[in-house]
Amino acid sequence: MRWSNRGRSPGLDHALVSLTRAASYSRLWLLIAAGLAAAGNKRARRAAGRGVVAIAIASAVANGPAKLLVRRRRPFSRSRPALVRMPRSTSFPSGHTASAFAFATAACREHPRLAPALVPLAGAVAYSRVYTGVHYPSDVAAGAAMGVACGVIAVRLPPPAASPRPHDDLA
Repeated sequence: MRWSNRGRSPGLDHALVSLTRAASYSRLWLLIAAGLAAAGNKRARRAAGRGVVAIAIASAVANGPAKLLVRRRRPFSRSRPALVRMPRSTSFPSGHTASAFAFATAACREHPRLAPALVPLAGAVAYSRVYTGVHYPSDVAAGAAMGVACGVIAVRLPPPAASPRPHDDLA
């Protein structure tokens, strides 16, 4: 955290605050999922769907029982205040990070060509949580591990049943 605090600069502050805000409520990942779904090919749509399922699992686990079990207070520093509004929830694990790695893991397992973009983006979201002062590094490490596990679980779930096409009933 000290290393992160020493590296603060106005340009980096703006970029990482913007990234952490974009990832709030999984907006960033849902936007990417919408883009993948709109891409039209089956593999991209499957990646988007699995990614969204992974987010749902990770959010439920990280923001529910995991935070209730550990109850760690958020970091506090008078000399380096947080760059974003301090969340009211407990610190451990990072829900932003869990969702980021859950989406990236599930989407990349379905569509490996997405990995060079999604994995570093998930890592940047994780780092942004420490950089902005709202998480300890161990919070994001636990969130990343939880997210990867939830992404793997989402990929192993049976695929949703194919819905019949509207014109199938007319035949």
